[in-house]
Amino acid sequence: MAKKVFPLNKDRLQEIIAQYPTPFHIYDEQAIRENIRALQKAFAWAPSFREQFAVKALPNPRIVQILHEEGAGTDCSSLAELLLSDIAGVKGEEILLTSNDTPADEFQKAIELGAIINLDDISHIEYLEKHAGLPKILCFRYNPGDLIEGNDIIGKPTEAKYGLTRDQLFEAYRIAQDKGVRRFGLHTMVASNERRTEAFLFTAKLMFTLAVELKQKLGIHVEFVNLGGGFGIPYEPSQEPLNLMEIGEGIHQLYDEMMVPNGLGDVGLMTESGRAMTGPAGWLVSTVLHEKKTYKDYIGLDACMANLMRPALYGAYHHITIAGKENAPCDHLYDITGSLCENNDKFAIDRKLPKIDIGDLVIIHDTGAHGSAMGFNYNGKLWCAELLLRADGSIELIRRAQTIDDYFATLKYPGSLVK
Repeated sequence: MAKKVFPLNKDRLQEIIAQYPTPFHIYDEQAIRENIRALQKAFAWAPSFREQFAVKALPNPRIVQILHEEGAGTDCSSLAELLLSDIAGVKGEEILLTSNDTPADEFQKAIELGAIINLDDISHIEYLEKHAGLPKILCFRYNPGDLIEGNDIIGKPTEAKYGLTRDQLFEAYRIAQDKGVRRFGLHTMVASNERRTEAFLFTAKLMFTLAVELKQKLGIHVEFVNLGGGFGIPYEPSQEPLNLMEIGEGIHQLYDEMMVPNGLGDVGLMTESGRAMTGPAGWLVSTVLHEKKTYKDYIGLDACMANLMRPALYGAYHHITIAGKENAPCDHLYDITGSLCENNDKFAIDRKLPKIDIGDLVIIHDTGAHGSAMGFNYNGKLWCAELLLRADGSIELIRRAQTIDDYFATLKYPGSLVK
């Protein structure tokens, strides 16, 4: 069983809290750099490889900048994410816009930035051409239907709103060719928080088969195959981490067997990880405000599901430790709750933990992806700060906490009750 470790001791954490009150998310810069380097090492054999960091996982320009320094581009799903990428220094074809019911202004900004556009539907070709013009390089997202089973997070491909069917895919490339597009990529995204090697090998085989058929049937020599993300992490200490080197070598073998003999040995590879890059390198730090004893024992925090909604949304497990009590026996049974007026505002249910006291610091692990990113303002709850633990041990504020004035800012308009 792997032990979940927080990189700061209680004394150092209390020093930080004196300047930045809880709750806050804190991220480990060195761990993020090590995560992307491990991914790049697994695919070092490829003619070219680039991780397109899924900005939705952690949309903070400082984090994107760090990953870009390590060679990553970005995968974007909105105008804000495009702008954030540009601000962080990600430029041109390092940016990928993955279309999803995309409005015109997002296509226009992507064209302006010189980004690669990844279309989600055959009808979007005409819409893109009409509202923004066609880009130099175009990609389409493949939905393999019942060829892949999916999972609870991403859903079954046959029920997903994403991507083109196989027949639509070939027709879309033909239409784009006829309209003068000459540079192409190929994309899919069919996994989420997956840790089985065979799942990624199956996806690679599926995509390499399509790449070969595109060349044989339409004469299209794709520049890259984007295998998507979905690299999972072990949220529970008992879970095994995925074996990136095994995945990389398995895909290498498939590439040599399928792509190289068909004259596609120069095709680059992309992934668009989010969770695997930043998830294990982030923690939500919170202070215990209350203990309630009714039918169960409840520990009430100053954080709530507005700061981390995965447990409420998915029933997801996030490991919890208590600062200074890491080695204490877990001989108490608690529900760990927030203050939102929703009964599912619980970070843990019937969790065995050490005895918890008012004022204790609670560390919720693996919140570096889809944590702060999925925040919201229900009940008027405010977004918390984000901090960066630098490699030299210093602390950098990379998002200030939202204030009441911020919350009311959009309610101030001519004639408003808010002054």
